Amino acid sequence: MFKRIMVPVDLAHAGKLDKALTCAADLAKLHGAVAIYVGVSAATPSSVAHTPKEFAEKLEAFARSEAKGRGIQTEAHAMTSHDPTIDLDPTLLKAVTETGADLVVMASHIPNLTDYVWPSNGGTLATHARVSVLVVR
Repeated sequence: MFKRIMVPVDLAHAGKLDKALTCAADLAKLHGAVAIYVGVSAATPSSVAHTPKEFAEKLEAFARSEAKGRGIQTEAHAMTSHDPTIDLDPTLLKAVTETGADLVVMASHIPNLTDYVWPSNGGTLATHARVSVLVVR
């Protein structure tokens, strides 16, 4: 059913993504699909990497670790954004097309008051992506 599962990851908070990562890996195993880990970084230095190249290398290492640890086929797709906090949603929507994903599995937080004012990233992707989006809490 699914062949390419896109999984947005924030390497700075990878420890908080276990439920979404497990869900994506289980679906990848069930369908014989590839899990594609997508990360978005600024071109400027951050707490994760000093350059976009270093960020891409760290994302690739993350994907290899997930493949080995979960027994699935993985890919990494690093993207650079001028300002990831503002451009995250359109950048992730672009990644859906670039990766050829037919499913997005992403982590979300428990809704709070600000979600009534500003939509969540998962909600925006679910609203605008042309593929199925599974938001995992």
